[in-house]
Amino acid sequence: MNNKQSILVWDVPTRVFHWLLVICFAGAWLTSESERLQMIHYAFGYSACALVLFRMVWGVIGTRYARFSQFIKGPKDMIGHLKVLLSGHQHDTPGHNPVGGMVMIGLMLIILFIGLTGYLSVKEFLGDFMSEAHEVISSLALALIIIHVVAAVIMSLVQKENLVRAMVNGKKQGLPEQAIRFPQYLIGLILVLGWGYLFYLVVSGAAPSLTQ
Repeated sequence: MNNKQSILVWDVPTRVFHWLLVICFAGAWLTSESERLQMIHYAFGYSACALVLFRMVWGVIGTRYARFSQFIKGPKDMIGHLKVLLSGHQHDTPGHNPVGGMVMIGLMLIILFIGLTGYLSVKEFLGDFMSEAHEVISSLALALIIIHVVAAVIMSLVQKENLVRAMVNGKKQGLPEQAIRFPQYLIGLILVLGWGYLFYLVVSGAAPSLTQ
């Protein structure tokens, strides 16, 4: 018997992190060529790095499906997951699958490298090399994000479940006992306020060590 129903899988902090990171990357990309919007570009970039650092902590202490231990697997599990998909079956847990989880980790690390090279280019470390590295790594991140979006659309069709909507309302199909119990609204609110405060500090010039 199939007892699957709509259950809460993604907590509020995980969803807030995801969409704020989308906003940060898009904002940083759109302001990257404008000298007039340079401070806004810095604010998007540094706040994106802060979000990733939060997610690394939340990946250890967060709710069930937010934890890295739930989806970081070895090559054997990743290959096994691909075989299951090709056979027409679905992933057995409602959280990240092993392949998607590794892509997410890769994107997080790339975001940190973008921030690091951006900071070093502001400090004029190694001349133009860091600026060029910043642009190259940013382009690589964009390519991975496009792959991530395309994969999400394909997986939504394969699994017959809207994965984008799931990252909005936090709900996916699963067994009742697989649901998380607490959405963690307070942590999500603190994350939004912390992100907004850091963004303000950078864009207002109150953190000159990061922008000069």
